[in-house]
Amino acid sequence: MNPKRRLLIAGNWKMNLGGAAGVTLAQAVVRLSRRVPHVDLVIAPPFTALAACAHECDSSPVEISAQNLYPKPSGAFTGEISAPMLAEAGCRWVIVGHSERRQHFGETDASVAEKTAAALAGRLTPIVCVGETLAEREAGNTVRVVERQVAAFLPVLGDDRAPAVAIAYEPVWAIGTGKTAGPTEAQEVHQAIRGWLATRSASLAERTRILYGGSVKPDNARALLAATDVDGALVGGASLDEASFGGIAMAAEELAAR
Repeated sequence: MNPKRRLLIAGNWKMNLGGAAGVTLAQAVVRLSRRVPHVDLVIAPPFTALAACAHECDSSPVEISAQNLYPKPSGAFTGEISAPMLAEAGCRWVIVGHSERRQHFGETDASVAEKTAAALAGRLTPIVCVGETLAEREAGNTVRVVERQVAAFLPVLGDDRAPAVAIAYEPVWAIGTGKTAGPTEAQEVHQAIRGWLATRSASLAERTRILYGGSVKPDNARALLAATDVDGALVGGASLDEASFGGIAMAAEELAAR
């Protein structure tokens, strides 16, 4: 971790906890926030629970993220949700280009860039996801793949005065599998991402938080978060369990409070 950037722990609930159970977990995360004053907490409920969870988190440090958005602000796009709608529901963040969106819904590098631009225009902070598949890693193409993905949205990030973004490196082969990139592997990719950001501006590279995602758990969080260029975690399955998410957040707090 770098002390200049606050650690960020974001929980992606995916297609889970869309009603009362989501509100209950949001309440638990609010309680958790009192124990981790040096760490930023974000939760990403499904669309149906956004407003209710935002209400529970009001007046607390916990912020709300959506899991996706449509790149147009309004119009005849049945079933889609825009950045202004998400902001009205209480969101400050939005996840863009998650590997499951790329894999199951055909999102491309170009569409991820378009959604990133829409999020920024709608005054949401995007968490832009990048990462390689197992086949790409085994072929030695990790850095090449991630560089291509970053290069696609880098032009929309603006100059030194532009709003902040976050980037999540999520090796696809580690998501939901129990496998994880080790701290050395994660640091290698995170450092490369920061280097590409620096080609845009030194300020952008310095202030952008780069998260690790991929089977993050309480027992591996501390080692991952201790890496110089790892600024937090995008947590999937473990974010659905109060104790597990709390364990990850507490590992971050122990590092940040040193």
